[in-house]
Amino acid sequence: MKALTPEEALEIYHAGPEAVVKALCELSAAVERLERRVKELENQLAQNSRNSNKPPSSDVFNRPKSLRPKSKRKPGGQKGHPGQTLQIVENPDHITWHKVDKKCSCGHVLKDQTVQTYRRRQVFDIPPIKVQVTEHRAEVKTCPQCGLTHKAPFPEEVAAPVQYGSNLKAIAVYLRGYQLLPSQRTAELFEDLFSCPISEGVLDSILKESSAHLEEPVERIKEQLKVSSSVNFDETSISSNGDTHWLHTASTKELTYYSIHQRRGQEAMNDIGILPEFQGTAIHDNLSAYFTYKQCRHGLCNAHHLRELVFIKENYDQSWAGEMIKCLLKMKHKSEKAREANQRQLSQRQIKYFERRYQSIVEKGYKANPLRDPLGGGNKRGRPKKGKARCLVERFDIHRQKVLAFMYDFNVPFDNNLAERDIRMAKLKQKISGTFRSEEMAHDFCRIRSFISTVRKQSRKVIEAIGTIFSGSPLIPVHG
Repeated sequence: MKALTPEEALEIYHAGPEAVVKALCELSAAVERLERRVKELENQLAQNSRNSNKPPSSDVFNRPKSLRPKSKRKPGGQKGHPGQTLQIVENPDHITWHKVDKKCSCGHVLKDQTVQTYRRRQVFDIPPIKVQVTEHRAEVKTCPQCGLTHKAPFPEEVAAPVQYGSNLKAIAVYLRGYQLLPSQRTAELFEDLFSCPISEGVLDSILKESSAHLEEPVERIKEQLKVSSSVNFDETSISSNGDTHWLHTASTKELTYYSIHQRRGQEAMNDIGILPEFQGTAIHDNLSAYFTYKQCRHGLCNAHHLRELVFIKENYDQSWAGEMIKCLLKMKHKSEKAREANQRQLSQRQIKYFERRYQSIVEKGYKANPLRDPLGGGNKRGRPKKGKARCLVERFDIHRQKVLAFMYDFNVPFDNNLAERDIRMAKLKQKISGTFRSEEMAHDFCRIRSFISTVRKQSRKVIEAIGTIFSGSPLIPVHG
């Protein structure tokens, strides 16, 4: 809409009252549209990791304060923490003597004087690392009586004239799958630290081999997740060969399972095969596909809710949002205290109080966000937009049992942070290395990362667990 010139304005004025009214109505409608658009853009700029689901890496200008309440603990290691300070060992690998061979100030030569005692200082260091080559020689003998030739067999793991050993392969998987190094930098590391040239293609083949060995252990992880009491689910976009795929994760405190799929919703969840058979409590965000699984219970992530409430409080100035933040955090605090006191649930009096408080806040939310009259004018077809605040109020109302699941069952976590932390590592892999070159490589990464994340959660040494992959009997993680 271009600005009116003085001549055009006079022309409308002289055209009579009807023309003036029409022009003013059109101008008013245009101003309303622009104000609405400006508000939308301001809301987009106001979103950050504190008040929306945007990742912290997108907080370019103003780093928001954390929603986490301040701890009373002092900075640094806490009381009882074992620490990592070096301690003198009784049996060092090498001893270097520093002798007293000078003259005393009185002129006496001390070189041959008997040593009375000594002082100790120890240096912890890594010796130069060099790849060792082990040659396997299989004897060949001929029977002197019948002339038949006999050959000693090579070990099963020595299948080629020249090959890399299991320890080297384990280190390659550790660097690629756990430390998330790109293939080029991993190859450089082998050259620089071990003086062992290795190509990126060989590194990829090692990952493929380890993935094949991990098929059974990772399938066992999947089966254990199906029978867990509560599992955290999440999904995120990820690039594979230039196309957008979806990385799905299912997590507990001791188990992690990753899978990649071309779809995000129910089709992918059915193909992955955990949710269709799961009968515990599924913790997740508000993605509608999760609610199609009626055979299990559901718990919604309240970390998402807190961020959305902060946004509504700060950008729409709605007081009910601040009250709901305080209410949810109070419920969380009381539930944690009761759990620490070995209680199975809150008292009925506390539950009834929080339910009444919750209902009162939801009613305030409805009053602050009434539905627009669909017959109230306008040329747009269909239902009018509800807006962020109204949608959130309706979610709190319709899914209240799922929002408050953590209060009714102490086995249900308050948020879905566990799954989000697990999925963050896969996103970090993509930030470091870029897109997966093929869907097959993405599946291999998911299988390897499922194994590594699980053994890490179970307090096992990752490099030792990876070493079992190439031993012929890979570790099968089993939780409690």
